[in-house]
Amino acid sequence: MTTVATPKSIVNESKDITRAVALIGLGARLQVLESETNLSYERLLRLYKEVAGKSPSKGQLPFSTDWFLTWQPNIHASLYVNIHQYLQKSIALDDIDAVMKAYKLYAEQMQASGVEPLLTFTRAWRLSKFMDANMLTQTKCTCCGGSFVTDVYENARHYVCGLCNPPARAGKGKADGTLRVQH
Repeated sequence: MTTVATPKSIVNESKDITRAVALIGLGARLQVLESETNLSYERLLRLYKEVAGKSPSKGQLPFSTDWFLTWQPNIHASLYVNIHQYLQKSIALDDIDAVMKAYKLYAEQMQASGVEPLLTFTRAWRLSKFMDANMLTQTKCTCCGGSFVTDVYENARHYVCGLCNPPARAGKGKADGTLRVQH
């Protein structure tokens, strides 16, 4: 039995290159590029060096859901997830395009607020994967009604978010990275 190889499409390759360039511009790691395009590792490596002007970071991608559940990262992760879900409901986009647009909007919001973004693009991409795999979910805060990223086993009846009930030492550092809530 012989398999017929699908001919390479120049148009599809061009779309992959364009997507890879956009991902590199957002700070995506090489593993994200490999996952979201059909380009070879060697081509992606050359493209990364050409676009970023340096070699890509080495090492594993973050895999723990725990980071997204700690106080400050949770606020940022929740903002990103709400933007991502809104886009998915409003516009027909490929998954990766929704992640890219949501991350751009998240980063713009952080810049407009004068807050350093805690989420990198790669963390936002990983967060989207965790949400899609039901490893994390969203729970509504019983105080403010906002939707926050939580563990799938969170008790929704008694959930209070980190904005309504910040930890005792919250905001004590110089560069605390918090989103200011104006009452």
